[in-house]
Amino acid sequence: MSGARARVGVCTRFRYDGETVEVVELVTTMAGSEVVLKDGRGRLRRLSLKELLFSDRADVIPEESGPSAGDVDEIASVVLGQLHEGERQKVLERAEHVREVLTGYRAGCSELGRAGEPRREYAPDKPLEVKYAAKAAELGVTTRSVRRWVAAFREQGEAGLAPRKRLAGSAAAAADQRWAETALEVMAEFTGESRPSRTLVIERTRARVIARFGPDVVVQPSRATAFRILAELERRHPLFRLSAKRNRDIAERPGGPYGKLRPTRPGEYLMMDTTRLDVFAFDPLTLRWVQAELTIAMDWYTRCVTGIRVTPVSTKAVDVSAVLYQCFRPRSAGREWPRHAVWPEHGIPRTVLVDVEGATGPGLASPPLVPETLVVDHGKVYVSEHLTSVCRRMGISIQPARLRTGRDKGPVERYFRTLREGLLETLPGYKGPDIHSRGECPEDDAFFFLDELEAIIRQWTAAVYHCRPHASLVDPGLPGLRMSPA
Repeated sequence: MSGARARVGVCTRFRYDGETVEVVELVTTMAGSEVVLKDGRGRLRRLSLKELLFSDRADVIPEESGPSAGDVDEIASVVLGQLHEGERQKVLERAEHVREVLTGYRAGCSELGRAGEPRREYAPDKPLEVKYAAKAAELGVTTRSVRRWVAAFREQGEAGLAPRKRLAGSAAAAADQRWAETALEVMAEFTGESRPSRTLVIERTRARVIARFGPDVVVQPSRATAFRILAELERRHPLFRLSAKRNRDIAERPGGPYGKLRPTRPGEYLMMDTTRLDVFAFDPLTLRWVQAELTIAMDWYTRCVTGIRVTPVSTKAVDVSAVLYQCFRPRSAGREWPRHAVWPEHGIPRTVLVDVEGATGPGLASPPLVPETLVVDHGKVYVSEHLTSVCRRMGISIQPARLRTGRDKGPVERYFRTLREGLLETLPGYKGPDIHSRGECPEDDAFFFLDELEAIIRQWTAAVYHCRPHASLVDPGLPGLRMSPA
């Protein structure tokens, strides 16, 4: 809790403009201190130390785990600063007693020892249990209290001896802490199960407390108090209020800070995903309404959709490969498309994007690019032998996302929601995102064929995702390349 600092010197690593760099040299000049940074490819960069420490473009990567915004406890300066003068003095006196138990000196070392230290009962060669008993007799407390002080001091320093602030009227704070901890343990066991009732959790908690600590050791709260305790524990581990699926998603959140891959150039990461569209369409062969699925490919850096395919009923591996092919050879834009929705033919660097000589028509519907890494989920069509062999032949790496973790492909999931709210809900045959939002007979309003629906989605995507350049997303090294804000 007291280690809220990071050393800055040679070998210290920073995250500068999304790249990991390392300090290789510190230089003192007439203008001030400067540092020499080296990135992962061996390139050197020189800039002032002030810019490195105070610029929003740089973040230090600490060598050791320290305090973060997600920590349950606050740092020692904050904990001690919230105490009154009397409470702070009591904490300092208790810390002296703990240091005397551990070292024999109230200051913690022999260099700052007082006259007569160490006392005979706290000599360094004495066993800790003897010292615990001596200190408990001296202060008039139990040996268990002294042992608890020592454990808190070893873990958190002087801040561990500060009194815990309890909320007024809190049922969990008034009840035995062992009962509340056991109830939280029982609630966590139901994460992957069907949602239980509060009565079942209370009964299992009571039985486990008796089996673990013995009968009449832990005071059992009344039924009303137990319900209030579960209501407070619901904030720490949701179980009763939300759906079971939502509770599992919350329980699977990482304990540390969120992180993700950071693209630095177009084509570095290409995300692909498939979703069932919330609209019915006509099958051109059978002339019957069918479910439609949409498969897209999105470049993570530019947020441009480089491939789109609408398939009836379900998507196959060959459909995914066809979407991947569109990244290399994008389709031509429709002749009725406005010029602001068409990808420009000029200013495309050959070193980054594929040359499309011979393309006819008013322009391209999406930018051509060569993907380096494919980010996909664990669907059968994405782990099939067909797609794997295609990626192997084209030299494309496959980076699978984590199971049931939609945030690993956040931009694609956001695109699906924007498509539903910005386009699909205005089309005939819209059936809503779930069964509870469905109309009486949405399939009777199905009007568009699958190819027409795909053309509409293509034109909408080009107009919304490709034709709104944003100043902060324009790369000066790629002249004429318009970036999508997305």
